[in-house]
Amino acid sequence: QVQVVESGGGLVQPGGSLRLSCAASGSIYRINDMGWYRQAPGKKRELVVHMADGGSPHYADSVKGRFTISRDNAKNTVYLQMDSLKPEDTAVYYCNIGVDYGLANVQQYWGQGTQVTVSS
Repeated sequence: QVQVVESGGGLVQPGGSLRLSCAASGSIYRINDMGWYRQAPGKKRELVVHMADGGSPHYADSVKGRFTISRDNAKNTVYLQMDSLKPEDTAVYYCNIGVDYGLANVQQYWGQGTQVTVSS
């Protein structure tokens, strides 16, 4: 079993920055892919950024140039640096980790989400 825990959300003014963290723990042989998603009130969950292991990140157009994904392999932790935040970035942010158990068996795990509110 794998546990995924996000942290770092909060209230920030427009133009400000936040860094979200996503720590994965448990039976992790290899991380296959990782991603951040968000869900605003009354809207569907949407992709923010996705990155396969060893690949390049793919960002949603709405966050390109403002958000940056990174990872610390030793800590099995994924980060999302969010700069120049806008009110429309307000949402619950979820981390998704794909764990590769070998033989093409990849299991996806979600965190519980962390609230990001951008408001003056």
